[in-house]
Amino acid sequence: MDFNFIDLSIIVFKMTTPIYDFVKKYSESGAARFHMPGHKGVSLIGCEEFDITEISGADVLYSANGIIAESEDNLSRLYGSAHSFYSTEGSTLAIKAMLALVSERKGDERPLILAARNVHAAFVRAAALLDLDVEWIYPNEEEHLCRCIISPRDIQIAVERSDRRISAVYVTSPDYLGNISDIANLAKTCKKYGIPLLVDNAHGAYLKLLPEDMHPITQGAAMCADSAHKTLPVLTGGTYLHISPDYPEYAERARGALSLFASTSPSYLTLASLDLCNKRLSEDYPEKIRALAERSVELKAKITSLGYKICDGEPLKIVIKADESLAHHLREQGIEPEFSDGYYTVLMLTPENSEADFERLLSALSSFDPSSLAVSAEPIAPKPHRAEMTIREAVLSPCEIIAVEHSEGRICASPTVSCPPAVPIVISGERITAEDVRLFIHYGIKTVSVVK
Repeated sequence: MDFNFIDLSIIVFKMTTPIYDFVKKYSESGAARFHMPGHKGVSLIGCEEFDITEISGADVLYSANGIIAESEDNLSRLYGSAHSFYSTEGSTLAIKAMLALVSERKGDERPLILAARNVHAAFVRAAALLDLDVEWIYPNEEEHLCRCIISPRDIQIAVERSDRRISAVYVTSPDYLGNISDIANLAKTCKKYGIPLLVDNAHGAYLKLLPEDMHPITQGAAMCADSAHKTLPVLTGGTYLHISPDYPEYAERARGALSLFASTSPSYLTLASLDLCNKRLSEDYPEKIRALAERSVELKAKITSLGYKICDGEPLKIVIKADESLAHHLREQGIEPEFSDGYYTVLMLTPENSEADFERLLSALSSFDPSSLAVSAEPIAPKPHRAEMTIREAVLSPCEIIAVEHSEGRICASPTVSCPPAVPIVISGERITAEDVRLFIHYGIKTVSVVK
């Protein structure tokens, strides 16, 4: 279903919250808990009574046929997918599952993924576990570590110059700086070559709810991972794996792919929050998202009028060109930004932010002199590297931890990242350059893992 074409009152009537209802009923039952977890529902931090395991009637996440299956069906209708699946282990799990679903082997050849370079470290670790080869697509112009906007033409060139079967194209959109790729046209190009498009949409679960539906599934992606907890009212770790109606074969195998990497002890607190979020999405939350998008335009205009440079991008991020002094000032005023790297300060908004939050932000920005910001040129992301080993070989080889100052010329083992943004500067198997060392130091990385 698409929010642009449905009667929300119908969804309100049909929407159920089976997971939350079960957990609440059990918490009120007074049952003697001769099962895990060990706290037995006794309050330590206040939520234990709702924290259960797979008891009778609670369903099982990766072989769901009860209350979890019902809740996921609700989510699937909301997002218009062939099926949407829950994860309580963040987009990291959903990313691994997506890659597993497209990585069927034919003979001895390893699956090949075309990927925009600004991947999350979870992608690299999945490539190591699945023994994937990756051909990196770089933008035409040198950009920030987090940004790698590629065009349909970039995909066309990469596909036509490759002499191997390509299993998927993979992009991150939106990225940490709020840049959104042209998913619709990227998807069209991928379909022309019979290649599925996978999207790390960790920052974009709310895109479905905008007046113009910008969600990757709507735009033609085969699969995407949404970190619901980043932009929706969901507990940390709550994530969606969406499968497009055009690729039902992936939906049939998705639970197996998720279970390949997942814990057998999912958080029912997180599952209950995902379940309750469905109800919020079927009621007033789309209107709240749209109202906030309009308020965000006003906020950005006001911040610009104060003398700050605001970057274009997704509606619910305010990205200010600024050195670390701005983030330091905001923290002194009791405001915690999402991210600051000395070049950008990123603020993430949701309807749960109050008007008082916005007034506090504007007051703090008004009390700071933006002309004092000494922002130099952006840190340039690494230029193309030569892979000396496969990702899997490098990750699983004997390694040692050394100071970054001594790492030039060594081969990267496990990806070393600053989180946020968790985008690797060097990919496992690549040789570390002097420029890489500079970026490591810039992002506060003191040691790196290198192949012995």
